[in-house]
Amino acid sequence: MIKKDKQSSTPRIKIIQKLYSNLLNPDEKILFPKSQYKKFMKDVVIGTLERKEFIEKSILQHLSEDIDLNKTDKLLKIIISAAVFELLFKHNNPKNVIISEYVKSSEFFLEEAQIKYLNAILDKISKKVR
Repeated sequence: MIKKDKQSSTPRIKIIQKLYSNLLNPDEKILFPKSQYKKFMKDVVIGTLERKEFIEKSILQHLSEDIDLNKTDKLLKIIISAAVFELLFKHNNPKNVIISEYVKSSEFFLEEAQIKYLNAILDKISKKVR
């Protein structure tokens, strides 16, 4: 139980929550509470939203045979988009750390089969975009 509480406060879980909240309420302002990761979370959330088309184009360019974004679960699509944003624009974060953090964070939201799929997708795209 304690592990869940600790895990729910990681920045990538908050990023996923903010992006999902924005998907449900696009007109609502995104608020970022005080945190040691506030700037990082804000950069990733705003960057993912601003570069949504570019990220989707990159995903389709590199993974057209592996994923159909129109049929992909919204939450899984959000996680993939945020991870791809980091892979493309946050070069100070090692790609293995990005992948493992999003896979670990996805355990909070997704089924085991989806988590394995996410891991495979992120691994494949990370080799092509970095």
